[in-house]
Amino acid sequence: MKKILTTLSLVIMLAGCSLFSSKAEAGTNIDGSVQSRCTVETDTPGTYGNPNAYTLTTLPASSGQVPIVRFDVSLANAYYAQISYPTSFSSSPSLSDSVTWTGAVAVAQTSTTDMSGYQAASTTPTTSMRQYALTVAGTTWFQATSVATYGGGQNKAFPGGSYTAVVVAECIAQ
Repeated sequence: MKKILTTLSLVIMLAGCSLFSSKAEAGTNIDGSVQSRCTVETDTPGTYGNPNAYTLTTLPASSGQVPIVRFDVSLANAYYAQISYPTSFSSSPSLSDSVTWTGAVAVAQTSTTDMSGYQAASTTPTTSMRQYALTVAGTTWFQATSVATYGGGQNKAFPGGSYTAVVVAECIAQ
């Protein structure tokens, strides 16, 4: 019986030790930051010309200025350029009728002839957006024309005031 009590005491003591013991552990962060190897800058700001009462356009023939954005890429095949012409005003006088938007995005210039296929290889995820695979390191300039017509086909005069629309240009990692 003494052997049984001694064995039982030893088992209880060992079990108690494992219940009350603790192990030391720690979680350690690993931090880092990534600098994009693609930058986007406005090269030429756009301006709307007003060739008639119901049209605003960036076309130079109508006293407008086509906006141009510059993409600088230092790592080939790592990014997409995604550019959208405007489909609404970010600020304008109060408009009581609809505005019809048209426009186009195109390669305006490249830093190397190796980029000559960018326009032909581009895709249009939406009607106002064009996406380009930036397959060559270097600089590419893109232009985005914009035409806004007021009155839903009825050619109504735009109210006087300041109008602003935004070309969205993004560099997206592949």
